[in-house]
Amino acid sequence: MLAEEHSLLFPALPDLIWGTVSFVIVAIVVYKFAWPTFIATLDERTQKIDEGLNAAARAHEEIEIERAELAKQIDDARRDATRIREQAQINATDIVATAAKKASLEADRITQAAQDKIEVEVRQARHTLRADVGELATKLAARIVGEQTLDPRVSAGVVDNFLEELENTGATTRSADAL
Repeated sequence: MLAEEHSLLFPALPDLIWGTVSFVIVAIVVYKFAWPTFIATLDERTQKIDEGLNAAARAHEEIEIERAELAKQIDDARRDATRIREQAQINATDIVATAAKKASLEADRITQAAQDKIEVEVRQARHTLRADVGELATKLAARIVGEQTLDPRVSAGVVDNFLEELENTGATTRSADAL
């Protein structure tokens, strides 16, 4: 028998053939049964990762939209608060102006009523004073003459004429003082 030499780099021909056939069978079995499961698992993982990334992107977009909406709502609330403050200041100014106007009108009314009352009281005082002065003048004239006045109508006329002269003299004196 010829001694066959075994090479470490190159196997014997029957080993090579049987090894190749075994490898092809294992490769076909792996390709038919294991490879589709492996690819399906990888596709499923890739799909889940893509879905997760898409969901994260959608969530990020929703958060950005909500932030923008919140910022808009905050700006709107600030504008509303400013508008409400301005309106309150306007209302307060209007209320103060209205109250001042009412107070002024009430003061004018009270002043006018007081002036009217004073005029009435002055007229009454003049009338009373005129009557009292007339009576005193009549009594004085009666004492001076020594007798009672003859006719009350005549004495009333004399008293009225006397008081008018006094008033005219007082008015002339007041106008001279004013100059």
